[in-house]
Amino acid sequence: MKAFLFDFNGTMINDMEYHTIAWFDIITKDLQHNLSRDAVKKEMYGKNNDVLRRIFGRERFSAEEMDRLSLEKERRYLEAYSPYVEWIPGLAKFLDAAHAKGVKMAIGSATITSNITYVLEKLNAADYFGVIISADDVNDSKPHPETFIKAAEALGVAPEDCIVFEDSPKGVEAALKAGMKAVVITTMHDKDEFRQYENVIRFIEDYNDTFVWSLV
Repeated sequence: MKAFLFDFNGTMINDMEYHTIAWFDIITKDLQHNLSRDAVKKEMYGKNNDVLRRIFGRERFSAEEMDRLSLEKERRYLEAYSPYVEWIPGLAKFLDAAHAKGVKMAIGSATITSNITYVLEKLNAADYFGVIISADDVNDSKPHPETFIKAAEALGVAPEDCIVFEDSPKGVEAALKAGMKAVVITTMHDKDEFRQYENVIRFIEDYNDTFVWSLV
C-alpha cells in the first residue's frame, strides 16, 4: 500500500473512556440531561457540535454556546487524560517501520487539531505524518468520507492505494464511501458491529498483530 490513514482517538491512543467521562459530566451535570453513560457513548462520533445537536436538537444552543461547551469538554478531557498519554501497544514500532519503508501516513480524525498535535508532540511523532485532517478541516464528519478523501488527496495517493485504521463503525463506513479498505482495532467496538462493511480486511487488538506488519 502507498498510504496509511489513521483515525486518532481509540485507534492510535486508547483515550475514548476519557472523552466519555468528559461528555457524560457536561451532559448530565452541567446541562442536567438524563442520559445513561452507554447512551452518551453511542452519540460520541463526529464533531462536538454534531454530538450536541444529536442529543439536544438543532435549536437548543447558539453557535457561541456550542463552541463554549466544546472547548470545556476538551479541557476536561485533556485534564483527565494527559497523565496517561501513550500509543496503543505496538504502534510506535509500526510507525517506525512504515516510515522507514517510505509509506505515506496521515491522520484523519473528528477531534480538533490541538488535541492531535498535543499527543504527537508529547510522543515525539510529529514527523511521521505529512497530513492531518481534523474536525477543523471538514464540513461533514464521519460517516461522510470527506475526512479520508481530503487526507488521500493531500498525500497525493489514490483512495484504492490507502488502508484506513479505524476503531468505530462510522469511521469504517466513511472509509467504505471513500473507496478504501479498513483495518479495525477493537478498542471500543465488537466485531459484530462491523458486519455490514465489506471493506474490513482485518480485526486487531493492537499493532503487535502480525497482519499489520505484513502491510509494510
